[in-house]
Amino acid sequence: YWGRVPRELMRNGAEIFYGKQQSAAKTKDAAEELKNNIMQIIQKTGCEKVNMIAHSKGGLESRYAISQLGLSPYVASLTTINTPHHGCAFVDWLLEKMPKCICNWLTKRYNNIMKSLGDTNPDFYAAICNLTSHYCEIFNREVPDAPDVFYQSVGSKMKSWNSAPFPLNLSYLFVRCFEKENDGLVSINSMKWGSHFRMASTNGHRGITHGDMIDLNRQNINGFDVREFYVELVQELKQQGF
Repeated sequence: YWGRVPRELMRNGAEIFYGKQQSAAKTKDAAEELKNNIMQIIQKTGCEKVNMIAHSKGGLESRYAISQLGLSPYVASLTTINTPHHGCAFVDWLLEKMPKCICNWLTKRYNNIMKSLGDTNPDFYAAICNLTSHYCEIFNREVPDAPDVFYQSVGSKMKSWNSAPFPLNLSYLFVRCFEKENDGLVSINSMKWGSHFRMASTNGHRGITHGDMIDLNRQNINGFDVREFYVELVQELKQQGF
């Protein structure tokens, strides 16, 4: 999932663990899985706290685990990557306009794919419903940041529809109709959370997609080294005492 990033971080001295929560589940259910896995890491290693780096909806799950499931004493920092903190307006529209039969077909197809990849009980529909702007508005009120955890966020954007192959090139145009600049799935404004927000950028015409931020396709992008980006990010956390 994170491409070449973990190996590069380990090469620079970081110790890496994975959240291992299911990819398609209700935010609260995935947060419970995440919390249990982190507590196992704490017990196994004897470390006092972890630094969490979470991509996409994993950022919402991390926030919930920290704020609502008692994980905050064990977390030094949370860095969210292209997370839809304020939801996705196009998801609201899709759920309202999409015929139920198509929604059911997509849900079944995605769930079957996720089961083949290891998820035990995927629920694509529930996961999507937790990404609406309405849900996230309520979520943000009910899930306050923990005062003893450092929160920051990262975002990126595509610069044109041809910055990515299908389906992100299509979804980029769709999201732009609702929320302007985006990474193919999430708008820039929705990505902002915490005390600091940074934009990953490149000087080229390509831009940086939702998948590029986790090195999904293992591509070298002119003007943006995703591996070095995370090395610098973790180095900064270390320098701040986290």
